[in-house]
Amino acid sequence: MANRKRAEVRSAVHRRIRRKVRGSTERPRLAVYRSLNHIYAQVIDDEKSQTLASASTTEKDLRGSSGGNVAAAKRVGQAIAERALSAGIDRVVFDRGGYLYHGRVRALTDAARAAGLNKDETIAAEAEAAEKAAAEKASADEASAQAASAKEKGAKARKGKSSKGESAGEAKAEAGSEVKAAKEPKAGEAKAEAGSEVKAAAKEPKAGEAKAEAGSEVKAAAKEPKAGEAKAEAGSEVKAAKEPKAGEAKAEAGSEVKAAKEPKAREAKAEAGTEVKEAKEPKEAKEAKEE
Repeated sequence: MANRKRAEVRSAVHRRIRRKVRGSTERPRLAVYRSLNHIYAQVIDDEKSQTLASASTTEKDLRGSSGGNVAAAKRVGQAIAERALSAGIDRVVFDRGGYLYHGRVRALTDAARAAGLNKDETIAAEAEAAEKAAAEKASADEASAQAASAKEKGAKARKGKSSKGESAGEAKAEAGSEVKAAKEPKAGEAKAEAGSEVKAAAKEPKAGEAKAEAGSEVKAAAKEPKAGEAKAEAGSEVKAAKEPKAGEAKAEAGSEVKAAKEPKAREAKAEAGTEVKEAKEPKEAKEAKEE
């Protein structure tokens, strides 16, 4: 259908409409045709195949400055309505001719209805519009009333809530003061405990330091005897190592002295023996002589 021409499409739509819409003597058909520069309207009795009234912008009185605008379509609609009413026709069937119900076509039909064609439909449409407007107004009023009542209820609820909130706030304040008063001794105790813990924690490092110093002193003292013992052992070992040498030196010196003294003693003893012997020999000689 997109490849078909616009005129062909319109004629096809018009044929479809014509299968449903048919004018009669009691209610003829109002057919509309429009071109680029003009618009045409006819009232047709399809039973007799007779045109009862017609109007178009080709007429000088209806053309105006241009026949291809909405104003000219309104003039044509008013003229066709007046001519149909003069012919005794007040009700018609609208045939839009395959055009969209828009623009000049709609302006023509609206002007014909306003001029008196299909007055009962116009009255019914007006009544329906009035009812619709009244219903909309009633719904709007009801909505505004509901909104006002909701506002009033909300204001009352807010007032009640504020009064309740004040009382609840007072109760909360009293309860909070009581809780605070109950908590203060506990808080004081907790602070005292925390202070004692802090104090103990502050003292513990010092005690630890003192213990560490005492431990280091004890350790040093424990080490010092060991060091003294080690030094004594080392000294004794050195002394022991030195004593054999000194003993050996003394023994050697003693043996040397003894060796040096022994000849002298022997000589002295020999001399003393000889002296004694010499001293005894005269006595023995005297005794012998005396005898």
